[in-house]
Amino acid sequence: MSADLTHVDTWLFDLDNTLYPADSGFMDEVVRRMTGFVQKVTGLPHDEAFALQKAYLAEHGLTLKGMMLNHGVDPLEFHAIFHDISLEMLAHDPQMLRALERLPGRRLIFTNADDVHAERVLKRLGLADLFEDVFHIGRAGYEPKPSPEAFARMSAAHDVDPAGTAFFEDSQRNLEPAAGLGMTTVLVGPHAPACEAPFVHHKTDRLAPFLMGAHVKGAA
Repeated sequence: MSADLTHVDTWLFDLDNTLYPADSGFMDEVVRRMTGFVQKVTGLPHDEAFALQKAYLAEHGLTLKGMMLNHGVDPLEFHAIFHDISLEMLAHDPQMLRALERLPGRRLIFTNADDVHAERVLKRLGLADLFEDVFHIGRAGYEPKPSPEAFARMSAAHDVDPAGTAFFEDSQRNLEPAAGLGMTTVLVGPHAPACEAPFVHHKTDRLAPFLMGAHVKGAA
């Protein structure tokens, strides 16, 4: 059944593994570089560095947050390691372009990545001009999703009315605080159909067809 999103006029999107397919392999390279950075800072062997990286992600919502708190890492130095990653794995998706264009109201990005990464990826995907703004981790004061404070800062920056907002994410746990605020939540990715969390209102393994089929305000 097509989702009824006729109440939505603010469209809030995560970036990585949401606006492009998770199976692109792009985030695999991000994770690989992140593990290398953790190794360099801590001196741990690869497997232990990877385990620590994932532990910080689970505890804080972002590996960087744990590295900042426990190792004094400069976030700018951390983010710089991703700025020259090849974007060849990311491709233009004409259907995604059309799907986003048909959404009435404003479109925003809400990402735990930094501004440079977000700009590079959006330009590569051909979607940069479709979004009013990017609320990135720097603007959140390095307070990552799913922290309620991250949502509060994003909402204040853009005067977001949760009742008229739909939030699209590939991370299930990042949707829980959004639902708590009153947003409509959509879980995206191959894992989504199996999700049974009550705070996930809609699920789709492919975002563009979901958006194309959704009932939206003003559509014929």
